[in-house]
Amino acid sequence: MYKLLESINSPADLRKLSRRDLGTLAAELRAFLLESVSKTGGHLSSNLGTVELTIALHYVFNTPHDRLVWDVGHQTYPHKILTGRRGRMNTLRQLNGISGFPRRVESEYDTFGTAHSSTSISAALGMAVAARQKGEDRHAVAIIGDGAMSAGQAFEALNNAGVCEDARMIVVLNDNDMSISPPVGALNRYLARLMSGRFYAAARRAGERVLGVAPPLWELAKRLEEHAKGMVVPGTMFEEFGFNYIGPIDGHDLDSLIPTLQNMKQLEGPQFLHVVTRKGQGYKLAEADPVLYHGPGKFDPAEGIVAKAGGKPTYTQVFGEWICDMAAADTRLVGITPAMREGSGLVDFAARYPDRYHDVGIAEQHALTFAGGLACEGLKPVVAIYSTFLQRGYDQLIHDLALQNLPVLMAIDRAGLVGADGATHAGSYDLSFLRCLPNVSVLAPADEDECRQMLYTGYLQDHPVAVRYPRGAGPGVAVCKDMKALPWGRGEVRRRAGRSSDRVALLAFGSMVHPALAAGEALDATVVNMRFVKPVDADLLHEVALAHDLLVTIEENVIAGGAGAGCAEALAASGITVPMLHLGLPDRFIDHGDPGRLLSVEGLDADGIRVAVSARMSVLRGQPLKKSA
Repeated sequence: MYKLLESINSPADLRKLSRRDLGTLAAELRAFLLESVSKTGGHLSSNLGTVELTIALHYVFNTPHDRLVWDVGHQTYPHKILTGRRGRMNTLRQLNGISGFPRRVESEYDTFGTAHSSTSISAALGMAVAARQKGEDRHAVAIIGDGAMSAGQAFEALNNAGVCEDARMIVVLNDNDMSISPPVGALNRYLARLMSGRFYAAARRAGERVLGVAPPLWELAKRLEEHAKGMVVPGTMFEEFGFNYIGPIDGHDLDSLIPTLQNMKQLEGPQFLHVVTRKGQGYKLAEADPVLYHGPGKFDPAEGIVAKAGGKPTYTQVFGEWICDMAAADTRLVGITPAMREGSGLVDFAARYPDRYHDVGIAEQHALTFAGGLACEGLKPVVAIYSTFLQRGYDQLIHDLALQNLPVLMAIDRAGLVGADGATHAGSYDLSFLRCLPNVSVLAPADEDECRQMLYTGYLQDHPVAVRYPRGAGPGVAVCKDMKALPWGRGEVRRRAGRSSDRVALLAFGSMVHPALAAGEALDATVVNMRFVKPVDADLLHEVALAHDLLVTIEENVIAGGAGAGCAEALAASGITVPMLHLGLPDRFIDHGDPGRLLSVEGLDADGIRVAVSARMSVLRGQPLKKSA
C-alpha cells in the first residue's frame, strides 16, 4: 500500500525520485498519515494540508543542511514521516514516544523547537544571519500559517528581516484559511514563475541601475511595479517590509511549488512565498469540518468522528455555560479569547452574544491590554486563555492589569499537565508567576461546581482575578445552576484526622484535592481544600499548623514559588514553625504522555502522596526508611 513511501527513509531518498513520482508519494503519504493519526490521535486537518508543501520543501532544499523552521509545529507530521520517523508514528504523543511538535533532541531535521506560534521567522532569521557570519552557504526557510501571522512577533521579525538583504532567508506563508479562489490558477502559476525567475530579477536590477541615476524615474518605476503586482497579488505589505513577494500559488500543486521554490533559491535577499492550502485536504470529512478534525482522538477513518453520548462535563464546558449565564445577568460582561474559541469553550457565547465576543487572533499580549482598556471604561472583561499562552502576555498582565488594579477575570484553562501536547503546552507555572504579582488573586477549584462558583466569585471582585482549572473532566461533582459567592480568601476542611498517632494535614490545591482525600483515608490525615492560592487562608493555616505534626502541601504546579511556598511564607510571617513537605511538579520539563500516568510518575496520585507522606513521617520519628520493592 505504501510501496514508494516505504522507500523513503530520509529526504535524500526523496530527492532521488523523479518529479512524476512525487504525486504518487503524496497520495501514499496522505493515506499513511490518515491511518496513523486515526490510531493514535493527534493533529489531523493541518497535516493533511501540508503534504505537498512538505514534499516540495525537502525535494528542493538540501535538508538538514538547509534549515526548515515550522511555525507552531502541529503540521509537521509529514515532515516527521519523511525524515526517518515513519516507523515511530505509532508512538506519537505517547509516553517515551515521538512528540507532536518539532524537537531538536528528536531529530537533526527539527532545527528549532516550535509549539507556540509566530516564532519561526525570528528563529529562521537568526539561522540565516548566523550562516552569513560563519560564511556557510545555506538557506533558512520559515513556514508560517496565516493564523500565526496575526501575532506581533511575526511582524517584528519581518521588520528586522527586511533590512538583512544578504541573509539567505525565505518565508513561506501557508494560507489555509481561505479557499483556493480563481486567482490561484494558471495565470497565477505563470506570474509566480515569472516573478521568482532570474530574468525578472535581472531585469529589475538592470532597471534599478539605469533609472537609479534619475531618482524620480526610479521611484515612478517602483510604484508602477507595485501597482501592477498589487492588482493580482496581495503582497504589497510584504514588499514594504523589504521582501520579494511571490504568489499566491496552489500549495497542493507540486508542478507549481517545486519550480517556484527552485527559482527562489537563486534569488538574493529575503523572499516571501504565499501558498494556499486546504485543511483536511484529501479526506472529505476533515475538509468539511477542519475544526472537528483539528486534534481528534482515535477514530475509524471510514466512519469519522462519532460523538460520544453522556459523560462528565469538562471544566471547559463548565466555563462555557457559566459565561453565558453570567452574560445574561450582566450586560457589562465581555468575552475575549486569543484564537481559542473552541478550545476555551466560547462557541455558544460567540453565537449568543456576538457583539460582546472578541477573538483577537494569536495575540495574547493584545488580549490582556485590550481587556484592560475595556475595564477602564466600566465593562467587565473575561479573558479565556490557556495557562501556557498566558505566559506570552506576562508583561501586559503586570503593567497593564495588575499595576493599574483593573477588574479583569482570567479564566485559565489547561492548568497543570496537559498530556499528549507535552512540555510546551503544560500549565505548570501559573501559580508561581501569578502569586508574586500585587493586586492579583488566584483561585483553584477542586471540582466542577466549585469552578462555576469560583468564576462567579472572581467576577464580582474589583481587581484582577485568575481562576485556573485543568484540562478535561473533573471528579464528577454535579454543577449547581445557582451562582453563590464563596467566602473570600477562605479554605475548607474536607476531612479531619481520627486518632492516628501521626498528626498529618494535607493542604491540597485545585485538582489535587481528590487525590489528597483518597490518600487522607489511607493515612487517617486531615485534608484541607485550600481553594485560594492568593490570598491564602492564613487563619486556617495557623489553626491546622498548631494541631498537626506535619503539613503537606499538594499542587499541580512547580514546587518552586508555588502554592506550597505561599503557605510556608504565611506561616513564617506569623512565627509558626512546623515540619512541611511540598509535593508538586519537579524542577524539570515533563514530556508528553497520558496525564494520569504522568501524575503517577511524579507521585501526585493518591498512592504517591501516601508513600511520600509515610516516608517523611518515618524521618520525623527517627525510623529507618523502608525501601520499596
